[in-house]
Amino acid sequence: MTHTPWWKHAVFYQIYPLSFQDTTGNGMGDLQGIIDRLGYLQDLGVDALWIGPCFPSPLADWGYDVSNFTDIHPEMGFLDTLDRLLEAAHQRGLRILLDFVPNHTSDQHPWFQQARQSRQNLKRDWYLWRDPGPGGGLPNNWLGYFSGPAWEWEPATQQYYLHSFLKEQPDLNWRNPEVRQEMQAVLRFWLDRGVDGFRIDSVLPLF
Repeated sequence: MTHTPWWKHAVFYQIYPLSFQDTTGNGMGDLQGIIDRLGYLQDLGVDALWIGPCFPSPLADWGYDVSNFTDIHPEMGFLDTLDRLLEAAHQRGLRILLDFVPNHTSDQHPWFQQARQSRQNLKRDWYLWRDPGPGGGLPNNWLGYFSGPAWEWEPATQQYYLHSFLKEQPDLNWRNPEVRQEMQAVLRFWLDRGVDGFRIDSVLPLF
């Protein structure tokens, strides 16, 4: 008999943490709220919970602009809160998947903050930069998925950076092996904590 991956026949329940249960009274849902509702979710008959973005973020794009891939947004809890969620979910036979956004970071991520400092910065090639086009205009006619050009001018270094979504979400350069290595380390970080898998968001062609 061939082994069928568990997710092929699993029932998933998506949770966007910020709009789920608020346990602190600050008006924002949190990971503890998910823990408190695991019994209800189990009674629904689901097999796995897909948790929306819960990483530190300025929330320009509802959490899909990640400023730290290996921590929890302080309004939603802490790393130990996620650990307790994983333990409680697994005790009930529920699996936990996290959103993973490989295409870009927040412009507030330390990587981009370093990259934008100078053309010689060690993180510069972690993002996609281009000189102005003829006449000082945009490098080309590419458009972002949300609206407007996919290029944003960076006055400090006199180049444009690519953003396929918001200008606050600069695209990572997946041609750079250091980027691939770092993002693989992010996945390993969460798998080592007990996360059962990932839902991959914003996977664009690599160029």
